[in-house]
Amino acid sequence: MKISLYIDEDSGDLDLAEALRQRGVDVLTTHDAEMIRRKDDEQLEWATMQGRVIYTCNRGDFFRLHSEWLEERRSHAGIIFGHQQRFSVGEQLRRLLKLIETKSAEEMQNQIEFLSAWG
Repeated sequence: MKISLYIDEDSGDLDLAEALRQRGVDVLTTHDAEMIRRKDDEQLEWATMQGRVIYTCNRGDFFRLHSEWLEERRSHAGIIFGHQQRFSVGEQLRRLLKLIETKSAEEMQNQIEFLSAWG
């Protein structure tokens, strides 16, 4: 099954979401989901309930949540860490598409990926 994305507020570039949609990626933003200004744990919970891999630049909080969830034997759909200041929208798009073409939703289960590794 293909990866469906959920782009959080820290990474929420509307141009990126639109470019992904134009290339056939199933993507929602916090704005689309009416989840703006919600806590990080709520974002991960919502993404998990929807079967969506979350794309975020908030490494500290989401890495902590990932660790907590695994310790509690909870599953999430996956987390992709980006780096807004490091990559242009075009570069984020290229790397996300490469990741999505390579990994399945099942392979992302409880996993973390760093966008920097997909160059």
